[in-house]
Amino acid sequence: LRMYLINSPVVRAESLKFQESGVLGVVKEVFLPLYNAFRFFVQNMERWESINSNIKFVPSPEKVRATENPTDVWISAATQGLIKFVHEEMAAYRLYTVMPALVRFVTQLTNWYVRLNRDRLKGLEGGDDEAETGLQVLYDVLLDVTVLMAPFTPFITEYFYQHLRKLQPSYAQSADGGGSSNPV
Repeated sequence: LRMYLINSPVVRAESLKFQESGVLGVVKEVFLPLYNAFRFFVQNMERWESINSNIKFVPSPEKVRATENPTDVWISAATQGLIKFVHEEMAAYRLYTVMPALVRFVTQLTNWYVRLNRDRLKGLEGGDDEAETGLQVLYDVLLDVTVLMAPFTPFITEYFYQHLRKLQPSYAQSADGGGSSNPV
């Protein structure tokens, strides 16, 4: 509902006739694809850990920055571009421009990045090292988008964040589940 209203004429001080189909459109265009990408990441991360029985998945920004895979570089750049755009638009109080950008990004993430890298992320193409690199990039993107979307969709992003932060080394080291030492 919040994302629907942010994208509505109300933000521009115009009248609005509420339509349930608009809310369903937000669910269909943003929440479901993003949740599917999150689930895909979790399933393939668990698969990667089961194949590499002695190794746990640990997020590594160094591996994300070191990747030379063109789709990894592209989605990382698109994520950083989205972050910059959202910060600029929020600072200028142009909330109505944020939602279309988020929809475009989620479409790029799910329809292009995940689809083009599906076999690689599953470890079927390029081996386990390539699978890990792809999972590192997908983790990084999901975490960035989760933090970025938190003001607009606090409940679903909190769900994503709580699951993603458990992978951080500082989460397991801290007795209170992360506390102030959690870098995320």
